[in-house]
This record gives sequence, structure tokens and C-alpha cells, in this order.
Amino acid sequence: MEEINQNSQISLDFNSDILKPNNENDLKEIIKYCYKKDLPIEIIGTGTKNQIGKKLQCSKTLDMSNISGIVEYKPEELYITVKAGTPIKIVQHELKKKNQYLAFEPVNFSEIFKKDSKEGTVGGTLSCNFSGSRRFKVGSARDHILGFKGYNGKGEKIKSGGTVVKNVTGYDLSKLVTGSFGTLLVLSEITLKVLPLQTDIKTIIISGLALEHSLGVMGSAIASSNDPSGTVFYPQNLRDNFVFNDLVHPGSITAIRIEGTKKSTEERVNNFFEDLALTDKKTTILDTTQSEIFWEDTRALKVFSKGEKNILRAVIPPSETANLINRLKTFHPSYFVDWGGSLIWLELDYLSNQKIEQIRKRVLEVNGYLTVIKSPENIKSSSEIFTIDPIKFKISQNLKKSFDPKRIFNPGKMYTGI
Repeated sequence: MEEINQNSQISLDFNSDILKPNNENDLKEIIKYCYKKDLPIEIIGTGTKNQIGKKLQCSKTLDMSNISGIVEYKPEELYITVKAGTPIKIVQHELKKKNQYLAFEPVNFSEIFKKDSKEGTVGGTLSCNFSGSRRFKVGSARDHILGFKGYNGKGEKIKSGGTVVKNVTGYDLSKLVTGSFGTLLVLSEITLKVLPLQTDIKTIIISGLALEHSLGVMGSAIASSNDPSGTVFYPQNLRDNFVFNDLVHPGSITAIRIEGTKKSTEERVNNFFEDLALTDKKTTILDTTQSEIFWEDTRALKVFSKGEKNILRAVIPPSETANLINRLKTFHPSYFVDWGGSLIWLELDYLSNQKIEQIRKRVLEVNGYLTVIKSPENIKSSSEIFTIDPIKFKISQNLKKSFDPKRIFNPGKMYTGI
């Protein structure tokens, strides 16, 4: 048994495989110990997303679940500061009491990975930067960070906006940290922008459109002055996953979400019907309660949650969506399209290294980006999970060296050698 120092409330057993800090001082001492001993660390919160990325071979696991709690919440100033291990669900519950929310709609992977984890932690959500259907309207998770505290690979404290590690001054730290999957630093505290909840939500459902037609409708909706906050396309084979009393038409689903006051949403729904020539289409309008269920199911990838199949995520220019999906038909994927066509979620029965590279090649050819979300263990160890070009890879190597010189944080999680 080794004790970290007299200021720690509880001594830590550094011989244990799992190191669980209770406060920032514990966290700092753990990192310093692992840096000194050259011990690689796997960083986890509640484990919701630890299956995304390469399987790690680490000496220690850094369990951040005790670094949890709301530090400060100022509803009138539209921000909340929380410790990194705070579950997203707890934050959302607290915000709802004041009729506020996290507008970027963090993706809920709990059902996909069969985790009862309160949707993961704030730190994990920001480290992965996965955002929901409102992405095209309000930005991604990283756009909602107002500030953060964390520790680099030497155990040195970093605050956004202040003095940072040598060689990274001048970078937007929030953008570097989000999407780095815990490979640059360990977040300890995060301040997020929050927004008022909308009082009324309506969802226009257009049934039976072909993909190309749906993409045109969603693109026109996003470009209009009617300010939608979500557009998604589900093909006919996924239709039975959505059961609402008002949803009686068969075929594919094209959904457009409108949020605001009751008067505003009613006016904009009428505008959409006129602008998009929907009067002769098979349409349904979901009310607030039904809309909340529909978009929560979308956020949780409900259509993919019943099986143990493989899941991929492709972000591409919307103009290439139909082209890419047609080129992927030989792989027989199940899919749905979010962000008005810019995000494609794919589900496949069988996945191999060769198949991943074939799909990645097609995605790259349309200037897109592929991420393998769920795959067998042997795939994780032998195939690249993320997509990166050689120039960005070199930049990422240099950033890793600046933040984490001994590569102790999630080594190889995203890319081999980083």
C-alpha cells in the first residue's frame, strides 16, 4: 500500500489494477505516479463508450466515477459546471427542473452496448464528441463547452483559456480535447452552455418517400427560414420500430422537427406544408409527447439496439448521401440518415477487416469520414477504427507528445502509435 499524500481523504492502493480518485488531488497524484512508473492508463467513466476504439492493453484503469457532482449551476446565466464523472442523465434531470437542456443532444449508446450507465458521463461525452440530430442547427458537443479543467500526462493542471502546455499555446483547447477519446488529457471539470427548453415540439412525418426524394425534402427544410431542429430518414425496413397512434401510413419515414412556442410551431408547420408541397403526400404530425419519444429513440439508435450486429458511422457531404448508400448496397447494410443527409448510421451482420477498408474507401472517395462504433474484438485489434489522413496523423502525433509525452493516456485508442 502506498499513500499519495496527507491531503487525500482516502489513501490509494497503487498496486490495484483499478485506481479510483475521489477528488482532483487524488487524480493528480495518480497521474504523476503512472507517469513516473511509465504505466499506461485506460480512462473510464461508466463504460458506455469504452467499446468504441481499439482494445487497450493498459497496466491500470483510471475510474473517474467518483469525480462526480454539480459544482455550479446558474440557470439565469445559461451555464452549468460539473465534475467530469457526472452522469449525463443526472445533468439532464437537473436542467429540466429549470426548463433547460443540453441542446447538442448527446448520443445515448447505453442500449447499443447494453449498459445501465445513466447514458455515460459528461467527461466521456465531451471526449468523444458524438452529437445528436440538432447538430446542424446548434453545433456539436465541442461548441457548447465554455471552459474546462484537466490534467496532462505529467499530472500538470490545465485550464481552458489559461496558460497551457508548451507547444500547444494558440490552439483552441476545447476543440482539441473533444473528440480525442481521452488520449490527450484527463478532464476533471467542465462548464457547459445550456439553453431553454422549447415549450412545443411538432414533428412532420412524410411516409413513403424514396431516399433521393427524402434527401431533397430534408435539404429544402434545412435551407428554409422555418428553422427545423432535426431531419431524419428511416427506410421502409425500419418503419415497424416506430409505433404511434397517429402514424398510420406505411413505407419509409422522413421526419422534420419544429420547436418553439405553440403559435410559432403551428405557423411553421403550415409554412412547411406550403413550401415543400406536402398537401398531396402521406403525412402525420406528431405532438410534443410523441415527438419527444421519436427523437429520443433516434438519439439512442433504437432501431439498432435489439441485436448484436456491427455499427458504423459515416459523416459525408449531404450531396453524396444517395451515391454512397447506392455504392454500399453490395454490403447489404441496414441504415438510417440524420443531419439532413450528412450523417449515415450503418448496421451490418458481418464485418471483417477487408469489408471495413472497402467501406472506408468508398466513404473517403466522397470526402467523408468513417468510424467503427461496434465490432468484434478481433476487428478492434487488427483494423483502424477511425479515419485520418497522413497530415492530420502527424499533427495528432505532435499533439499527443505535447500533452502526454510518455503516452500513458489511452495509448492506441484512436490510432496505432498515438
